[in-house]
Amino acid sequence: MASIVLKNVSKSFRDSHIIKNVSLDIEDGECTVLVGPSGCGKSTILRLICGLEEADSGEIFIGDRYVNDVPPASRGIAMVFQTYALYPHMTVFENMAFALRVRRLKKEVIEERVLNAAKILKIDHLLQRTPKELSGGQRQRAAIGRAIVRNPYAFLFDEPLSNLDSALRCQMRYELARLKAQLKTTMVYVTHDQAEAMTLADKIVVMRDGAVEQVGTPMELYNCPANIFVAKFIGSSEMNIFDVSFLKHAGNYSIFQLPTGETVSFFRQNGVKFEVGSRYNLGVRPENIEILAPDAAFDGNRLLGKFSLLEDLGGEGIVHLSLQDGSQITVKTKKSFATSSESNHRDVFFEKVVGGAPSSSGEILNRRESPQKPSDNALFGKESLSFGDGVTLGFALGHGYLFDENGNTILCSGINSYILSQ
Repeated sequence: MASIVLKNVSKSFRDSHIIKNVSLDIEDGECTVLVGPSGCGKSTILRLICGLEEADSGEIFIGDRYVNDVPPASRGIAMVFQTYALYPHMTVFENMAFALRVRRLKKEVIEERVLNAAKILKIDHLLQRTPKELSGGQRQRAAIGRAIVRNPYAFLFDEPLSNLDSALRCQMRYELARLKAQLKTTMVYVTHDQAEAMTLADKIVVMRDGAVEQVGTPMELYNCPANIFVAKFIGSSEMNIFDVSFLKHAGNYSIFQLPTGETVSFFRQNGVKFEVGSRYNLGVRPENIEILAPDAAFDGNRLLGKFSLLEDLGGEGIVHLSLQDGSQITVKTKKSFATSSESNHRDVFFEKVVGGAPSSSGEILNRRESPQKPSDNALFGKESLSFGDGVTLGFALGHGYLFDENGNTILCSGINSYILSQ
C-alpha cells in the first residue's frame, strides 16, 4: 500500500488543456473516487498516475517515490479497465497469471496468488473457462483478480462497472465494497454513477473542465457543496435551483422572494449580510420537498406547483412539477405500507402518500381493502392526478441551500444551517 500525491499537475493534448494544475493527496489505504461530466479529465488523471500519459508539468509521487520518469511497469500500480481487457484465447487462470509469468515468478507462487485472489472474488470454479464463457460480472471479477495477484501499491479503476446491466452493477458494487474492506489497499476509482461514488468512497473528488471543484467525504459534499455545480452533481435526483431576491429580515429569519411572488425563509445567520433586492440562487434537494394535502398543517416554506409527470419506481416515486412562472421542480417521494397489525391479515392497499405519516389513531392515509385496487396515480388524498393539477409543496426551513450570483455557496443546510462564505 502507498499514498498517491499529485502536485500542480497539468496535461494538454495539442491546444486542449485537459488537466489544469491539479493537486490531490490520496492517503494510504484510502478509496478516492473521481466524478465529473464526460471530458473533465478523470480518466486522464488515472493514466498520469500509472504512467500511460506523461505530465506536462507538476509532480507525481507514489509513496515517497517521485515517479514522473518511472515507466508504467515499475510504478507498482494495477489498473482495471472499463472493457475488461482480457486475452480472449486464455483461460481465467492464464489471464490472472500472465503478469506474474512475465515477472518470472515461481510456479508455486503464481498458483498460490491466483487461487487466493479467485477465492476472494468467488471465481475459483471458473479458472479453466475462457472469457467468452463468462458473464459480464464474471469477466469483471477476472479483470479485478488479474490486478489483485500483482500485490500492487494501489488499484486504479476506470469505470469498471459501466458495461454491466443494473442488477449486475449493484452486485459488483457490493463486491467492490467488500473487496475494499478486505484488501485495505489504496484505490483511485473513476465513475459517473452516484451510487458507486457514495457507496465506495472515503473521499470524492468532483472535477469540471480539467480542474478540481471540491474534495471531501461523500456526506460533506452532499450536505455542504462548494457551489451549484457540485450541489447538482452530487445527489440523485438533481438539486432544484430557483432564482430568488432578498426581501427582508424578520426576527430570526431571512426572507427571499421568488419570481412568482412567493417567499421562502432561512434561519437568520450571524455574519451573513444581504442587500435588499440582491439576487441569489435557492437550492432544494428533491428528497427534502414534501407534497402536502391542501389543508395540512406545515411549519415551513410552501410553494404552489402544477403536476406534470409521475415516475413510479416501486418503493419510491419521482414527481415532476412546474411552478407558477414555468420553472421545473422535481420531488422524490416515498410510499406508505401497512404493518401486519394494521392490515389484520387482510389484503390492504395503500395509495401513494407523499410526505404522509400515520395519524394519531395509527391509521395510514388512504387505506383501501381488497378487492378494490387503488389508482396508480393516487397521491396525497386525491383519487388521481392529471397534467396541470394544482399541488402544494413544502420544505423545512433548515433544508435549503443559498448560492451567490457566481454559483458559490453562501449557506448550506441539512439538519442545521452552515455558513460557507460571506
